[in-house]
Amino acid sequence: MAGPEVKDEYKVSPFLVFYLVHSVQVGVGVMGFQRISAKYAGNDAWISVLVAGLSLNVIIYLIYKIMLKEKGDLISLHQNLFGKWIGGLFSWIAIIYFIAMSVTILRTYIEVVQVWMFPDLNKWIFGSVFLLLVYYCLSGGFRVVAGIAFFGVVLPFYLILTMIFPMFYGHFRDLLPIFNHSIIEMYEGVKGASLSYLGFTTLFMYLPFVKDPEKSHRWAQAGNLFTVFIYTTVMITTIAFFSTEQLQKTIWATLTTWKIAEMPFVQRFEYIGITSWALVILPNLCITIWAGGRAIRRLSNISQRNVTIPLLFVILLASSAFARRESIDLLNQYTSQMGFYFVYLYVPFLFVVQYIKSKVGRSE
Repeated sequence: MAGPEVKDEYKVSPFLVFYLVHSVQVGVGVMGFQRISAKYAGNDAWISVLVAGLSLNVIIYLIYKIMLKEKGDLISLHQNLFGKWIGGLFSWIAIIYFIAMSVTILRTYIEVVQVWMFPDLNKWIFGSVFLLLVYYCLSGGFRVVAGIAFFGVVLPFYLILTMIFPMFYGHFRDLLPIFNHSIIEMYEGVKGASLSYLGFTTLFMYLPFVKDPEKSHRWAQAGNLFTVFIYTTVMITTIAFFSTEQLQKTIWATLTTWKIAEMPFVQRFEYIGITSWALVILPNLCITIWAGGRAIRRLSNISQRNVTIPLLFVILLASSAFARRESIDLLNQYTSQMGFYFVYLYVPFLFVVQYIKSKVGRSE
């Protein structure tokens, strides 16, 4: 089964894959990934973050090898490799994964706004308004989603400069000694950092919407490398600024470092940072919800516009079901684990199965 041919008028330029990959990776995870990774790897957590990020360049390479040979999307790949029923089951699991990412992103951002800005914020109203904005973006098609990803990287980019403030107060000798943790601890640190990098697997769904997809490979790799640079810089700065004990008690380390930012024209910079972060969260939700909706549309032959509205309702209900910090933390943990196994086990598995099937087909 080959994927449906996408008209050129609906396709985007290869360089936009840089923004599509990077924007979906930098989301709610950057606000507090440091605590989870440092829990296992301590002052070597920055190495875990760096290794986790660089390893994903290999995974992106595998995705391109798979999809350029497939010339379709994840749905057609599943059906060609595993047949209609088993392939359909795998596709629905992938859809659940995309939806779980959307729920995690939305609920975590709402929690941040509630804790740091408006404790009495109604999560139903805020979630409804935010998803209404997402629907408006999705109704314009994938080209609009790619444009939102572009602006989601460019407009809030100034926030990376906020890492300068904690550098003035950091003790970078706390990074020493290097490699003083075991391989198992470093591996757990890599797993802890995986939630921060999730989302780029939506490549499986939108690659047919890219002109000359083979030319977009280098842009996808560059987008991931840019993410690695940001996360590693943030992790190093955080380790230098916080003690190990402080970091374990700080849920949102990045937001806490924003509190020390002092400017003549603003007293509480974290308010500006969290508000600006809505521009980062928007493409996160647009891309993951679009990928889930596109997959459902391919399986059910219902138009994506008709799929999107029920899907947004499901995401709103699911995100609002998590009320306490413990349950939200569990949601992040389970989504992170699901993403970890999807990236590091399932993608290589697809590559091997496709390779074996192509070899068997030639021999026959």
